[in-house]
Amino acid sequence: MNSVCMATYNGERYIREQINSILSQIATDDEVIISDDGSTDNTLQILNDINDPRIHIYHNRTHWFQQNFQNALLHAKGDIIFLSDQDDLWLPDKYQRCIKELQTADLVCTNSMLTDEHLNITNSDFFSIYHSGKGIIKNILCNTYYGACMAFKKQIAQDAIPFPQSKEIGHDIWLGLVAEMTGTVRFIPKPYLLYRRHQNTTTNTLNLLRRSKRPLWKKIWGRMVIAFYVCKFKLQHG
Repeated sequence: MNSVCMATYNGERYIREQINSILSQIATDDEVIISDDGSTDNTLQILNDINDPRIHIYHNRTHWFQQNFQNALLHAKGDIIFLSDQDDLWLPDKYQRCIKELQTADLVCTNSMLTDEHLNITNSDFFSIYHSGKGIIKNILCNTYYGACMAFKKQIAQDAIPFPQSKEIGHDIWLGLVAEMTGTVRFIPKPYLLYRRHQNTTTNTLNLLRRSKRPLWKKIWGRMVIAFYVCKFKLQHG
């Protein structure tokens, strides 16, 4: 059995399409773990209306997306875990390709196509925008791990949880860095996701020089925090 973990919050506009793209690929004995952070729209009703026994809904109340994903991971029973956002769309063969690659890797990150809110493709190669690839120092300085593109063995989640209690560290970069420190990471250049960008999107996909509007000192501080937790993990795990 494998698990797809999704954190939701007021995702009624796109979630049905995304869930259907996932259910059409996964196996009959797999599970989709939904951790909902107190949605006030019709997100939960839509999920219930889909009426698929593979969907399991849990509730989170931290209003912090990192902890919402952690809650989903804590309920996952699968040997392999996929992360999913609520507003993207899985492309055909994403599931099978990741399962195949994870026979010889511990975490994989697939490429994706950037789209607007109507799924019109605006860039067909996400990796080229962020110069995606493995490397601990590289990703501390400029993170290229994005959860919606990631799948990994359950052991990676077990090693990574509990997540660092810092808003400077996203769940995805932490999982990626832990995988690099404990196993094998692979970036797959073929796109297997339509990565939808809209006005409520939290990830900035502007060019690298303009990814964040935070002051320089805050950017430096954030990287120092990540480096601290990486060193702490290495000391604790040999």
